[in-house]
Amino acid sequence: MFTKKRIIIIALILMMLVALVGCGGGQQPGSQEEQSSQPQGKTTFINIATGGTSGTYYPLGGAMADIFNRNIDGVNASAQSTGASVANINLIRDNSAQIALVQNDIAYYAVNGTEMFEGNQYEGLKGLATLYPETVQIITLASANINSVEDLKGKKVAVGAAGSGTEANARQILGAAGITYDDITVQYLSFGEAASNLKDGNVDAAFVTAGFPTAAVQDIAASRGVKLIPLTDALIADLIAEYPFYTETPIPAGTYPNQDEEVKAVSVMAMLVAGDNLDQELVYQMMDALYSNLDRLEAAHSVGAQIKQETATEGMPIELHPGAQQFFEGK
Repeated sequence: MFTKKRIIIIALILMMLVALVGCGGGQQPGSQEEQSSQPQGKTTFINIATGGTSGTYYPLGGAMADIFNRNIDGVNASAQSTGASVANINLIRDNSAQIALVQNDIAYYAVNGTEMFEGNQYEGLKGLATLYPETVQIITLASANINSVEDLKGKKVAVGAAGSGTEANARQILGAAGITYDDITVQYLSFGEAASNLKDGNVDAAFVTAGFPTAAVQDIAASRGVKLIPLTDALIADLIAEYPFYTETPIPAGTYPNQDEEVKAVSVMAMLVAGDNLDQELVYQMMDALYSNLDRLEAAHSVGAQIKQETATEGMPIELHPGAQQFFEGK
């Protein structure tokens, strides 16, 4: 049993402990009061919208995320696989992505409210840099009796994912050859889907807009053999007259297995874009990190060798973001 004296002693000990904790609490390092007076670290999340996993944008976007994470304090960047250019611009618009890889023609449409952006203009889209030519490659199996764009009439043709930049290119090139979607069986397929369906015989040809060599095309070439459908000089001239953002681009012989001759094609430019709400200093730091680590981009995909600071504003179809302009002007 506790005696009255023991109870008093225990009570005194408890009171002393409470007093000690109360007096010492404000002196402990890391206390709530001390922590509140220190600057808190802030993480900035950067989502990079890319394209299909079998295309060129996705590995480049992954490399860019790695560059930003390693070189910019407080940044947590990641690459997202998407439906590419058109989808990416809409992701920037609603702030689901902070930067994106797109085609320069699609960026032009968005800012000017034309083509697929008619009635849905996005003037807040800003350019960060142009990167490399993206060539419109028309692929069929080596065994197919398809040797020109005109031969696509009546065929099952993969024109790219719905709403993608590739789909716009396919429609424009077919149009320059006098072919509409009514003349073909349209298949809206991504790079990877088009490759699988071409190998399986579910489509006769596919449009792929990407830097060459493209992984999806190499995959088909390794198992079935591919043939690139060339454009004629007349078709290229008509196309460029109507859409001046295209440039004539030869695909060199040997780009793909058993490709013995150069193939005439056209290209648009791959570019980086952001919304006008992205912080100017952050954009400056991203550009600085990117162009200080170009070897990392080349390691991710061979087109990285074509990305250079001195050509980063060539073919820029829209206004530069202030942070990018500051970087390129050396301020």
